[in-house]
Amino acid sequence: MARGYWILLLLIPCFSFGQDRYAVIINEIMADPSPVAGLPNVEWIELKNRSSVPVNLQGWRVADQTGVSGPMPAFILKPDSLVIICTSSATSLLSVYGSCLAVSSFPSLDNDEDLISLKTAEGRVIHALQYDLTWYGNELKKQGGWSLEMKDDHYPCAGASNWAASIDDKGGTPGQFNSSHEVYSDIDAPIISNTRAVNPTTIIISFNEPVDSNAAVQTSHYSINNGISISKAIILPPLFNEVQLLLTAPLQQKLIYTLSSTGISDCNGNTSTVGQITRTGLPSAVGKGDIILNEILFNPGPGSYDYIEFYNLSNKIIDVSSLFIANRNISNQLASITRVITDTFYIFPGDYIVITEDGQSLRKNYLAKDEHAIIEMNTLPSYPDDKGAVILLDQQGSVIDEVDYKEDWHFKLLPDREGVSLERINAAAPSQDQLNWHSASSTSGYGTPGYRNSQQINANPSNAAITISPFVFSPDNDGHDDFLTIHYKMQESGYVATIIIYDANGRMIRALVRNSLLGIEGNWTWDGLGENHQVLSAGAYIVYAEYFNLTGRKMNFKCTVILARKL
Repeated sequence: MARGYWILLLLIPCFSFGQDRYAVIINEIMADPSPVAGLPNVEWIELKNRSSVPVNLQGWRVADQTGVSGPMPAFILKPDSLVIICTSSATSLLSVYGSCLAVSSFPSLDNDEDLISLKTAEGRVIHALQYDLTWYGNELKKQGGWSLEMKDDHYPCAGASNWAASIDDKGGTPGQFNSSHEVYSDIDAPIISNTRAVNPTTIIISFNEPVDSNAAVQTSHYSINNGISISKAIILPPLFNEVQLLLTAPLQQKLIYTLSSTGISDCNGNTSTVGQITRTGLPSAVGKGDIILNEILFNPGPGSYDYIEFYNLSNKIIDVSSLFIANRNISNQLASITRVITDTFYIFPGDYIVITEDGQSLRKNYLAKDEHAIIEMNTLPSYPDDKGAVILLDQQGSVIDEVDYKEDWHFKLLPDREGVSLERINAAAPSQDQLNWHSASSTSGYGTPGYRNSQQINANPSNAAITISPFVFSPDNDGHDDFLTIHYKMQESGYVATIIIYDANGRMIRALVRNSLLGIEGNWTWDGLGENHQVLSAGAYIVYAEYFNLTGRKMNFKCTVILARKL
């Protein structure tokens, strides 16, 4: 029986060159075995044959970003079977759990983030993935001792959402079926996450997941404006989530191009039927004043984090990976110099970028209008609550912009400065001018990360005004004029407003706003309820607004409105 079985195997085409991508997958990873939860204190990965035929792993290798292993020995991996790959010194410890193959120069897996790939003897990538600590989905287990397991091997290219920390008491399941197995569903088509021009005639598109090779290499699925055609599309290993486009004509500096893509599928067959449009172009070297510091949160609220906002004041496309953030030490020397981002990331003219240590906290505490504008860094330089220096550098170490802030730059009447950002008033005015900075308005939520500052002065300001709409409103929740909107537009920052609602007899019935710090523009709403949120009768009401600044300028506004109710 055994001899006949091996003769049969020899007749089956199981050599590496005959394998499709994802026929054999990386199914489990032990990147950080310490502190030990139950398994040996060694690194390993587990492979699974998800195809219908046996596969000979002879000559195959595993690699990470810094090295590649020696070749695997001859080994027939049967369909739906598992094998552990590790160092020769670890085989005696791991072979008790299942089949184990030793390779020389087994890659040293990074605890936090690494890119692992599985290659055939001919060097063809069969599976690759790039994990990080978020894949664990568990604050305790990401500290070490627990493996990462694929939940559903029907979706090998799904990424982080299809991986989780092992729930086995040992800390992992080497040589056994994964403990975190669950049915996974993927119905989303690939989305363009980024583009970069590596030279004037080559653009690389990055997608948020691996894409199907057959669809990705069809040039008809891409187009670019300004008379440029695409001569060839090449899908790039090892993750297969990037496509290189070769252009028939060179891109021009300082020109923003529109790149369109449609009909791109992922490895599960989900296809983008609606065209995706993104910007691209050639980046230019950053110069002094091209990128400015535009907003600073240096005194965050409890559980929150600092953030710094940049604004591209130039007409250039600038690669954010060429920028560094820093502070100054007690000797006033540059210190804590940190690269903003390592991967290519463009900031286009008129765009904003926000850097923070915790994007989730930022989204929770402030309105984040543009997710693409948020860059999460592992560590920001220290920016104390009383005073400090925020410095932006280029890759030569030259200062692009600097702000030496102080806490007393905040608006003097603020009852609490915690969680309130400092906003630049005029992009063209000097960065170090205290009068060019002001506390973010209360109506904006005390911060505007990633979009226009609440205190930003318009290039051509109109007269200060308060307007009301509609004059007749009916708060009956029918979707038509259900509330009154009070809109303000100021010529300068620093105004504080109080708004009181009176009835026709002059009695105060609602203090809508008391001493609210205004931005340049904003609004409030009145729902037609009284001070204690009681329902008011239909009739005429007076909206009285009073606003002033610290220079002594004072103005007021009064308007009669009608609160209507259905009979």
